[in-house]
Amino acid sequence: MSQGTLFDKVWDAHTVKVLPSGQTQLFIGLHLIHEVTSPQAFAMLRERGLEVLYRDRTVATIDHIVPTENQSRPFADYLAEEMIQALETNTKENGIPLYSIGSGNQGIVHVIAPEQGLTQPGMTIACGDSHTSTHGAFGAIAFGVGTSQVRDILASQTLALSKLKVRKIEVNGTLGAGVYAKDVILHIIRKLGVKGGVGYAYEYAGTTFEVMSMEERMTVCNMSIEGGARCGYVNPDKVTFDYLHGRDFAPTGNNWDKAVQWWKNIRSDEDAIYDDIVVFDAMEIEPTITWGITPGQGIGVKEKIPIPESLSDGDRAIAQEACEYMQLSPGTPIKGTKVDVCFIGSCTNGRISDLREAAKFAQGYRVSPGVKAFVVPGSERVKLQAEAEGLDKIFVEAGFEWREAGCSMCLAMNPDKLQGDQISASSSNRNFKGRQGSSTGRTLLMSPAMVVAAAISGKVADVRELLS
Repeated sequence: MSQGTLFDKVWDAHTVKVLPSGQTQLFIGLHLIHEVTSPQAFAMLRERGLEVLYRDRTVATIDHIVPTENQSRPFADYLAEEMIQALETNTKENGIPLYSIGSGNQGIVHVIAPEQGLTQPGMTIACGDSHTSTHGAFGAIAFGVGTSQVRDILASQTLALSKLKVRKIEVNGTLGAGVYAKDVILHIIRKLGVKGGVGYAYEYAGTTFEVMSMEERMTVCNMSIEGGARCGYVNPDKVTFDYLHGRDFAPTGNNWDKAVQWWKNIRSDEDAIYDDIVVFDAMEIEPTITWGITPGQGIGVKEKIPIPESLSDGDRAIAQEACEYMQLSPGTPIKGTKVDVCFIGSCTNGRISDLREAAKFAQGYRVSPGVKAFVVPGSERVKLQAEAEGLDKIFVEAGFEWREAGCSMCLAMNPDKLQGDQISASSSNRNFKGRQGSSTGRTLLMSPAMVVAAAISGKVADVRELLS
């Protein structure tokens, strides 16, 4: 087993005890909740006569079911309105802060916690959402949990978990022009597989990650779960500290200096022992797109859709199923595939740096006729910042719709949905069947810049051709 890694240090620091089952009872430093997975958890507390143990360690927001066009209440979707009302009631009764629409702090849970400084190195973080791994970018150990575990955290501030192995994933070198953090994680998942990380925590390291911004690191950690890992993290460094300094909930004064010193100490030791180490060369990564129905079915923009018969026995059946569902012909280039909808947003790529980069490519161009393209900021703060910089005007002039903050078409638990067998160029994180709201809808995952390139051409395009 691993020794001396950040994962080991944070795990040990938060261990309450080892249970008879062999699992660890782990203290959770920060609990994030939203409207979808919390109502049942609060109901279970009431049934048992239990109260929330540490109210100051839970923070709530509204994100999954929020409309991104008309946000007036009551919502047109009565089930969405019921969920938001339940969250409002539960947080009020239990004294839990709620970042609701119009508060200036509402947004996707994995966007608002980092931008407010709630997420900090060395924390254990949990949320009833699989992409909680995002917070590992700060050197935290962050887990997505189910509704019953949301209940357990509310009642005891602890979780029963089996300790994970630790795989170090090194990426070294400089990324090529037009290649982004999204391409890095899609490449990693492509190579290691969607089940490659089962039983592991992923530690991302190497010179490529050292020069990434915090928001780029968040993109990579966000999709650790797509690679089968329970969590993913980056060791905290000056980039981390500079990002956190001065944010709402960051330590101040002498407490800041003490915090930074502790954060430095929890980094993985130079002689740390890992259960596995995998190394990638950044220069081998190109703009990457998923062509199938799992995040592991990705290829470079210049590659062709795989021929199922040429794949291993384990990959052949799912590749055949994917080609049939996606209505794509094996052996044909992915570049040039017609798209109907182009979506920029989600907890993977809905931050201010994502919108800035996308706007660079949108400026001076127009969305192709017949393509629906829209941009959904990850939070109200991101939206305000983007508007202050004039990014909204760039997108609107290019033919994109500019929306309010929310999860939007990433999972389509709101009005933003694909229709029929439309095909989407999406900056989100999952391309499962029906993920974006239609049982026959098709999703191609890619970076925000690549989404813009697709929107402009009306088909999958290489964003590097726009660099000139």
